[in-house]
Amino acid sequence: MGLLDRVSTLIRANINDLISRAEDPEKVIRQLMLDMNNQLIQVKTQVAAAIADERKLEKRYQENQAKADEWQRKAEMAVERGQDDLAKEALARRRTFQETADGFKQQWTEQSAQVEQLKEALAQLEEKISEAQTKKDLLIARSRRAKTETTIRKTLAGVDATGALSEFERMEEKVEEQEAQAKAYADLDQDTLDTRFRHLEQEDEINKELEALKARKSAASGTPAGGSGA
Repeated sequence: MGLLDRVSTLIRANINDLISRAEDPEKVIRQLMLDMNNQLIQVKTQVAAAIADERKLEKRYQENQAKADEWQRKAEMAVERGQDDLAKEALARRRTFQETADGFKQQWTEQSAQVEQLKEALAQLEEKISEAQTKKDLLIARSRRAKTETTIRKTLAGVDATGALSEFERMEEKVEEQEAQAKAYADLDQDTLDTRFRHLEQEDEINKELEALKARKSAASGTPAGGSGA
């Protein structure tokens, strides 16, 4: 399993663990961003170490190749002077350093290819984290709105469940009933007052009729109205 594959597996494991343990999406999102950035730091450290190894291999290759070239030069010089035995020794040394140089060159080439792959994978990881960072605020805002709406809905459901709204409506009906009774009493008081005035008016009319009757009786008997006969 490659370095980036291990990192991706670890991040997914952390995500699943957080989702299973946490109930607050906002906290999960913030923790995920923290974990991803921590993983990014670790990946960068390992990529940097791989680059350092590449440079070391390149340096070792160059050092051994330089020594191989130097012994090649010495072998040529010995041949020019007719010292074949010395030339053979120089060639043997050159072979040893050349084989070592070739080995380091192969490792350096392979390491260089791996470093390029790691750099590309690191760039992709950085891009994904950048996208996640961009989405973070939006997701947190959506989470907060959903949380607020859930709280409101739960509150309304709780009020309905306890019968508080029904009781409130019953009290409202009670108040309306009391208001109706108060109005009825007011209407009764008004009716009583009107009745008393009607009674006074009727009494006045009866008194007038009584005086008129007396006047007629007096006129018929020749007795003054309001007087008595002798």
